[in-house]
Amino acid sequence: MKARHVVLLVLLALPGSAGVSHAHTIDSVGDYRVEIGWMNEPVVSGETNAIEFYASPLEQCPDLDPIKCAESQGFRDGITGLKETLKLKLIFRDDSITLPFSPDHNIPGKYYAFVNPTVSGFYQANILGTIQDTPISLSMHPPKVSERAYIEFPEPADLDVTNIIEKHAEIISDLETIKADLAELQEAPQGDPGYAGIGLGVAGIAAAAVALARTKR
Repeated sequence: MKARHVVLLVLLALPGSAGVSHAHTIDSVGDYRVEIGWMNEPVVSGETNAIEFYASPLEQCPDLDPIKCAESQGFRDGITGLKETLKLKLIFRDDSITLPFSPDHNIPGKYYAFVNPTVSGFYQANILGTIQDTPISLSMHPPKVSERAYIEFPEPADLDVTNIIEKHAEIISDLETIKADLAELQEAPQGDPGYAGIGLGVAGIAAAAVALARTKR
């Protein structure tokens, strides 16, 4: 992990969010403090969410490096008017999407980039554009997106359907193998040992069919 990409648990001293702990990433660019995190936590795949972005002035800390300086300060005096000058490029492995920022109507300097993370894992958020006259091209890493099943109870019925489909696919694969064996058997003498193998294959298919029938009960 790069020194500038520090994830920490912070208590946001913001209207309407006091007393709520969020996992946010804090960094700095030029004379500005920036912060990102997920709007809804815990973050799970398959649910509409948003990257929250905060921009505020950075008070200088002569004795600290920029990231430590940003960490030592809270969000205040947020910078408005960044909807037209900033965008967020969200990256997951080889896929990426560019998202606009929407300002929070109650908290100046706070913005949202709405998205539905469909896969669990770590995402990268690139902040691109300008903050007032300062160019910004910064990579940040919000907290991990967890698998949706993490919070689901009881087990959803669609998982049972998925299991049936998978078993059905296995049976189809076995049937294709049997067809290939039968084709070879037509060209072989009747005393060929392949007959015994075919018998075993048919028995396997029968057992799989029984298992599939049981899953439908």
